[in-house]
Amino acid sequence: MPVVNRIAAFADEMAIWRRQLHRQPELGLECHATAAFVAAQLRAFDVDEVHEGLATSGVVGIIRGQGQGPVTGLRADMDALPMTEETGAEWASEIPGRMHACGHDGHTTMLLGAARYLAETRRFSGSVALIFQPAEETVGGGRLMVEEGMMERFGITEVFALHTDPFGALGEFRTRPGPIMAAVDDFEILVTGKGGHAAYPHDCRDPMPCALGIGQALQTIVSRNADPLHSLVVSLTQVHGGSAMNIIPEEVQLAGTVRSFDPGLRDLAERRLRAIVEGQAQSYGVSARVNYHRSYPPTVNHADQTDFAVRVAAEVGTSVVSDLAPEMGAEDFSYMLNARPGAFLFLGQGPGPSVHNPKFDFNDAAAPYGASFFARLIETRQPLG
Repeated sequence: MPVVNRIAAFADEMAIWRRQLHRQPELGLECHATAAFVAAQLRAFDVDEVHEGLATSGVVGIIRGQGQGPVTGLRADMDALPMTEETGAEWASEIPGRMHACGHDGHTTMLLGAARYLAETRRFSGSVALIFQPAEETVGGGRLMVEEGMMERFGITEVFALHTDPFGALGEFRTRPGPIMAAVDDFEILVTGKGGHAAYPHDCRDPMPCALGIGQALQTIVSRNADPLHSLVVSLTQVHGGSAMNIIPEEVQLAGTVRSFDPGLRDLAERRLRAIVEGQAQSYGVSARVNYHRSYPPTVNHADQTDFAVRVAAEVGTSVVSDLAPEMGAEDFSYMLNARPGAFLFLGQGPGPSVHNPKFDFNDAAAPYGASFFARLIETRQPLG
């Protein structure tokens, strides 16, 4: 049973929902129009409760099954990215500089499809909490919803989520127990010297050599400080300084990201980065300041819930990979998995441009697989009787 028959019957409607969302992308916490669309759909499906305004624009819908039982949370993210779309699709973004380049329009659609089916059939015990969250790409709407007490408020006992996968075959589910996505930290470094005329460097304290030295030395954190058998990424992604070829700048700014899985390695990376910046600044006779921000923790799947999700995925998918190698991307679903046991899976949509690419578009043919997975997960996890 690759796709639930009833869900397959309204697959064309799901494509219409998705393309409507795609045309009107919203950023960060300000997903108000998207949330209004979601809430209206949930009410049209006769979902028992619709709660709005969580983490500014998040929505939680509650569907009650038959009889007592647990509450399972199913999550979809709603926000888009600040990018200019280049798909050329008829349903391309109508808002300049914004696009759904990570498939969140598809995630929202899949959960809406599952909501429609579950509200119609209610062949499960307990309840399901449909979680539509903003700001996965920015400040972590998942974190905010957890901090606002969402798990306790709705009595959620487990949580599950899907993410579209442009590298997987259509309908293929991929996951793993344990760490599946990395922790993400960001850093900014400001190197300050004394600017002046480039023809008279002896009258200046040039911050540029120090900035270049820092950039080179940061690579030794991975190559010479970290255990080579453990995963760690330190990427310098921005260098800004100077305004003309004959001016030594007063300041140079650097920025980048750190990705890891192990808490000890995460601490090591920050400690060494700070020490390198301080040492380089002293060496070159300038000053430097570090702003180091710890963002999303690693996304860690719980073993029992992952094994269960794999069994469900095998029923509805074209294939299942249960030993996916961990990825160095990050996800704010990590906060929900820290609060409750659960699992995060990738759903293949067929080969195409990667996410965060201006030519990326969610494949509507994948939506019935995702909606069916969510629906069968609830019916199997919380059976009647």
